[in-house]
Amino acid sequence: MQAELLREDQSRSPEERPRPDRSRSDCPVLLSQRLVLRAPHEEDIDALAHLANNANIATMVSRMPHPYTAKDAADFVRRAKVGEIGKCVYAITRMENGEFMGCCGLEPQEDRKTLEMGYWLGERYWNNGYTTEAAHALIDMAFRTRDIEQIDARCRVTNIASRRVIQKCGFQLQGSGMVGSLALGGMVPVEWYRLDRKTWVSLRSWGDTR
Repeated sequence: MQAELLREDQSRSPEERPRPDRSRSDCPVLLSQRLVLRAPHEEDIDALAHLANNANIATMVSRMPHPYTAKDAADFVRRAKVGEIGKCVYAITRMENGEFMGCCGLEPQEDRKTLEMGYWLGERYWNNGYTTEAAHALIDMAFRTRDIEQIDARCRVTNIASRRVIQKCGFQLQGSGMVGSLALGGMVPVEWYRLDRKTWVSLRSWGDTR
């Protein structure tokens, strides 16, 4: 498996590694073959505003406004920093030059045993396997460091690319429903997927799924 946590004890299996208290909020920097996932910061605001101001992205995620301004980007960075947007929010950056490419994150659910994963990537970076690579790193971190039983993910029924990422990560379809879309100002149909710990353990050697 290419994605790994910094300072991780590679000598122990995922099942053997200690699971910190589920209330922990620290989110380690994550490395994969081509990416660094780290906390968003002020230097990302211009690139974030530029990439996120895209209807092709905003209409596929639930809580992104459109148009998306520098003020929206600055507010996002601030809220991520103080923990208002889930437990772990990451900027997806290119390892070779630090270029900001998009965001991903995990949000605890009410049962405290489930996290929901979300992500988006700037359109110029699509179709290169970056989203799947980032999702693998995020999922591995969650199961290794959190006392959780499963991770959920949702995508619009029309979002073929996001569905493909979710399925590559081993998630299984659970059902469908409706969620609100800030950009569209209404409800949209989505599919709901789930990856449980047992399945993740069997798939932790992700291999080359780009």
